[in-house]
Amino acid sequence: MPSRRHELLAWAVPRLRGSRELDDADLERARIEQWHAGLDRSLPTRLVPRFARRFSVVEEDVGFPAYVISPRGVEPLRTVVYVHGGGYVAPIDPFHVRYVARLARSLQARIVLPDYPLAPEHTWQDSFGAMTDLAARWASEPGGMVLGGDSAGGGYALALAQAMRDQGSPTPTHLLLHAPWVDLTTSTPETVEVSAGDPWLFLGKLHAYAEWWAGSVDDLGRPEVSPALGDLSGLPPALMFCGTRDTLMPGCRMLARHAAEAGWDLTYVEVPDLIHVYPMLPFIPEARRAWRQTLEYFG
Repeated sequence: MPSRRHELLAWAVPRLRGSRELDDADLERARIEQWHAGLDRSLPTRLVPRFARRFSVVEEDVGFPAYVISPRGVEPLRTVVYVHGGGYVAPIDPFHVRYVARLARSLQARIVLPDYPLAPEHTWQDSFGAMTDLAARWASEPGGMVLGGDSAGGGYALALAQAMRDQGSPTPTHLLLHAPWVDLTTSTPETVEVSAGDPWLFLGKLHAYAEWWAGSVDDLGRPEVSPALGDLSGLPPALMFCGTRDTLMPGCRMLARHAAEAGWDLTYVEVPDLIHVYPMLPFIPEARRAWRQTLEYFG
């Protein structure tokens, strides 16, 4: 049974954000484009105490910013390339930075956090090549590279791993996926029923965001966009988390089934009644449990 803190967040956050289902796709596009025009795209570090004293940041230009975050006074043993979520329409937020800062310290790792171009102004084609090259470059560094992401970023990370495998470049040692959005076609029939109980994600918005990111309805099933529908053989071992009160859960279950068929070593942790990307939420015991599982997995 979910904790009281989990239930409070599930209830409160959508109300604080004013979240609601899509009314009109054109109005939503205009709203998001207006929001993007006024965004401060600098790295949001305010949830990490004494961030500047504890971490160094180098901003790389790969056609868009990629932040290399390293804990001060520590020699990194590995690299984590982390692809942020946000439905492909939202930028890096303070909770992403909080999460990767914890990863950096606990795994003694440098973090590479790309700030890729967003929909609806951009599609996957505007960043996919650069993102693949970025990940492959860091995968060749000593200690290897873990490729991770949450929600849309988790799906993007999986698509990158497939592309790196296909082009014969260095590949990640592992994948870390939090409720990845891996099927933008929404081919799983149970998604509508699951979405009715999801307090955070709205299916109408996901359909719109998916089409914007793909560029067209015809491209929704491409492996670069919906990696669960692509070839899963020969991928590195992966750890995936998802709760059952999450619109993306049917896609995660489908990915787990396809992984077993392909012989891909995917460890899937599914927890009843938990909401979207629960391992990244602050101050809840369910997130602490997922954190311990993550550290145990990566040793």
